[in-house]
Amino acid sequence: MKTRKYSQYSTPNTRHSSLVTPHSSLIVICSLLFTLLISCQSTPRVPEAFMEDAKNAPLNTGGTVYIFANVKAARPIIELLPIEELKDSQTKQMLDKTNYFAGAIYPPSSGRRFQIAAWGNYPSSQAGFALSVNRNWKQYRSDSGQSYWHSEENQLSILINSKQAYIVSSLNSSPVDPSAAMPGIEIPEGFNAFRQDAPISFWVENPITSIQRVLVESGLPIQFPVQQFFINLFTAEGGKYEAAIRFRLENNSQARGMVSILNLAGAFASNDPLVKILLTNPAVQDGRYVGIKTSPLTESEIVNIFNIFLR
Repeated sequence: MKTRKYSQYSTPNTRHSSLVTPHSSLIVICSLLFTLLISCQSTPRVPEAFMEDAKNAPLNTGGTVYIFANVKAARPIIELLPIEELKDSQTKQMLDKTNYFAGAIYPPSSGRRFQIAAWGNYPSSQAGFALSVNRNWKQYRSDSGQSYWHSEENQLSILINSKQAYIVSSLNSSPVDPSAAMPGIEIPEGFNAFRQDAPISFWVENPITSIQRVLVESGLPIQFPVQQFFINLFTAEGGKYEAAIRFRLENNSQARGMVSILNLAGAFASNDPLVKILLTNPAVQDGRYVGIKTSPLTESEIVNIFNIFLR
């Protein structure tokens, strides 16, 4: 299946996708922890970061994309991510033990590749023992007093307790505290309400740059002063998927103008595959917000959504 490619982060010996593909870091995590994870039949508690009134999420600032997922509900969509590590059976079984995760993708200038905060059922004492007997991992203590494990070889740090795990991948071998500097990243206004009941949701930092790039690549060199950019992804009937996209502009007038131009583009540029995905249905204005809901999408089209926006 032919899709747009992610931009790559690189080190002298390795190339990385801007999503989660740092050499075999996820496989390393799973190899160490999977055999220790135990099932829990109790109903998982919704993390505070996923509450409707949440103000912050335990991720560091400076990311380009922030991702929130209900792993059980989003599993079919997560498995469509074009990430080699997700094909690994141990990775898949570790996902079975995770209820929710929030993640961030960072630009190379930050020194990080990605950060993940995951909520599930993790036997931290056994995981700590497994890491302690592996010579590639050393224990460190953060400024906040928490202990975490770091591997210079994998450029990866892990902090794990019975209910939560933090993971950070960096661009160098120096130890990095995997937990977020408090209070964490501020959740944008309107994001919590928008993502209610969505299996997996994203917001894009600095959306003007992202939207402009997408429009130019589609042959639509139009500029919009977009302030916020959110995406929800859903499963649909017949093995298909749907996406809901929301833009926030500075005022109602700008939103009205964006709707007019996008709908005109949808009518006259329907041969462009990106426009076909995004503008099959008309854009709709709600005050200073503009919403787009796609028609049912195939697996290859939903992968294109990832490739278009998560880079």
